[in-house]
Amino acid sequence: MIRIGPETPDQNAVRVLLDEAERRTASLYPAESQHGLTIDKLIAHSVRFFVARLDGDAIGCGGYIVAAKDTAEVKRMFVAERARGKGVGRLLLQTVEDFARAEGIEFLQLETGVKSAEALGLYRRFGYQDRGPFGSYQPDPLSVFMEKILPQVPVQGLTPSDT
Repeated sequence: MIRIGPETPDQNAVRVLLDEAERRTASLYPAESQHGLTIDKLIAHSVRFFVARLDGDAIGCGGYIVAAKDTAEVKRMFVAERARGKGVGRLLLQTVEDFARAEGIEFLQLETGVKSAEALGLYRRFGYQDRGPFGSYQPDPLSVFMEKILPQVPVQGLTPSDT
């Protein structure tokens, strides 16, 4: 059973997961095209951070940082190689959206890379649309900037989900 809930990113199991994410990103993109926040910045910026676990093992993570009253940026979405193909990314993104919606967020934005086909496919299936750079981002031929308007519907019981 996959469980997803809010957690802090400074746990050892999550550090291992984020290290795997950084190695994967570094294998695809040069340093100037990598925009992931460090664990210290995730904590300092009060990122709402979620971890997916299977039998206690951290297999995925993701979150968002509130950029303005009604806008947030999706950050550090990642599923471990060993857990891909199980719907973990879909469950994580749904959790991020549900919590953001409950917090009054109307717009979710994100940056991902042109070589991240799985991520691009997931975001497009969830209704994210391409857009230009936002915030402090500059145009980058290796980046894809996306945005989604979150429909404001009531969300029941935002507790860690059992899936």
